[in-house]
Amino acid sequence: MQDLYAAITLGSNSFNMLVATTVAGQPRVLAKYKRKVRLAEGIGCDGMLSEEVMARGLDCLAMFAQMLKEHAIAGDRVAVVATATLRTIANAEIFKARALPILGHPIDVICGMREAELIYRGMVATTSGQGRRLVIDIGGASTEFIVGDGDKLLFKTSLPIGCVTYQQAYFSSLPLQQLDFDDAHRAVEAALGEDGATLRRLGWHCAVGASGTVQSVVELLEHRQESALITLPVLLALQQEILAAPDAGLSGINGLCPERAPTFAAGVAILLALFRLLGIEQLSLSGGALREGVLLELSRQAVAH
Repeated sequence: MQDLYAAITLGSNSFNMLVATTVAGQPRVLAKYKRKVRLAEGIGCDGMLSEEVMARGLDCLAMFAQMLKEHAIAGDRVAVVATATLRTIANAEIFKARALPILGHPIDVICGMREAELIYRGMVATTSGQGRRLVIDIGGASTEFIVGDGDKLLFKTSLPIGCVTYQQAYFSSLPLQQLDFDDAHRAVEAALGEDGATLRRLGWHCAVGASGTVQSVVELLEHRQESALITLPVLLALQQEILAAPDAGLSGINGLCPERAPTFAAGVAILLALFRLLGIEQLSLSGGALREGVLLELSRQAVAH
């Protein structure tokens, strides 16, 4: 396999790496690597990323570096993109400096608008559908909202709504209560602000979710052999299960992957708020998002070479 390339995305919740080649003008993924680093958990009151969480991130990058070596990927065929947490922490430059000798590639910390654009491109390339679409990507520390029609982007924004940051703010003390969901709803409403009105005004034919939060709900529904479409009744039922759970690991919830449990309550709360505030009727899972968008750009560069 020649002309392999790799897209590495450093999110606030997960670090991901895709290895691909181009087949018939499109990226074909050959290998996937992922680790839940939960970078956003490590942000202190001083805005600094803790040493413990920084080490967790660097350890994952060492694994990615080993995989780049094993796949023999050329240096100019690797893109490393970071999102919300590295945009906001005070010691981002220290993380980048420590990561460079490990990974051998500089980290490109992209702005929220660029992230939204790449998410949309990744969704379009991997998800069938026609007409105007609303795309929502709930990350660990930010959520991107995009409205587009085919290849045309009509609106994009990135807001400080995240499943890791909200979990810490609203769902860190047991027992979980309805009040926690109410507080999260108010926070989402405040963060949406005028963008909420813009999204409702633009409208959409279908809504697509591109994130671990949406994926965790869909995986749970599929495990239960239910429809993979997320609706308000589905989310309300999950809210009741979360409130009835006996422990922080939400062990009583059938079909919930233990790895996804630490941010599940916040993810459901954010989705519930968005369904109500934006009038979403149903949400389906996207085939791809940010990392597929980065991959698409790499494949075009490979063709150009």
